[in-house]
Amino acid sequence: MPVHRSGPATRRPRSSAALAGTFLAAAALLAGLPGTADAAPYGPAPEPTHPGQDWTGSQIARHEGDAPGEAPPPTRASVEGVDVSSHNGNVAWQTLWNSGVRFAYVKATESTSYTNPYFAQQYDGSYDVGMIRGAYHFATPDTSSGAAQANYFVDHGGGWSKDGRTLPGALDMEYNPYGSTCYGKSPSGLVSWMKDFFATYKARTGRDAPVYTSTNWWKQCTGNYTGFGSVNPLWIPRYGTSAGELPAGWDFHTIWQYTSSGTTVGDRNRFNGAYERLKAFANG
Repeated sequence: MPVHRSGPATRRPRSSAALAGTFLAAAALLAGLPGTADAAPYGPAPEPTHPGQDWTGSQIARHEGDAPGEAPPPTRASVEGVDVSSHNGNVAWQTLWNSGVRFAYVKATESTSYTNPYFAQQYDGSYDVGMIRGAYHFATPDTSSGAAQANYFVDHGGGWSKDGRTLPGALDMEYNPYGSTCYGKSPSGLVSWMKDFFATYKARTGRDAPVYTSTNWWKQCTGNYTGFGSVNPLWIPRYGTSAGELPAGWDFHTIWQYTSSGTTVGDRNRFNGAYERLKAFANG
């Protein structure tokens, strides 16, 4: 019969080259060097600590500058709008309506832990004065999956109904307020995250979500990916007299955030089309 030895198995000593390779691989992970996994080495990032300070363009102005200037005068082929979040508090919707604002996007959620405490006043208040309104989600791709965040968004105000007054929920993709510009992800990793979000949102609502993003961030963090332009409407921030260069894949923008220093509410937008087209966009 074979003899079974007790005690630990005998292991061959590892070469110095093998040990050095292991050390370098570990160091690369810790340092977050290119070529490492998209996720942080010890799991997802902590939940956001100051979501009330994050809104469409909050990081665009910080990283790209805010040069308000004079926007071109409105035309018959554009519609004036605003976007708001908790940092705006209770919004004077009647004042905005009286000044010609006809649509609004309202921040609903961030990651899978935050809901805007002013959401009801802002989302319902804009609707009550006659505006077409929608909700948006501030993405944090390092805290949870795209599907998880899309589901959280839909469950907390980001849904859609075909009532002619509700815009499809939008995804805010911009510079990370908490660390690494691209959330510690490679371009392919970020694209995959967005695909996950968009697919889940469409499965839940039947609509393709618009994406809010700047051309500079898009180039840096997605490698100027072209694959969303034919499906997901573009909401572009560019503070000045034109929407400027668009991210790859889009031939035109749907919404242009042209300033962050408007009256009553800072963030002002233009829908790229006449009011009837805005209603058609709401209806899908």
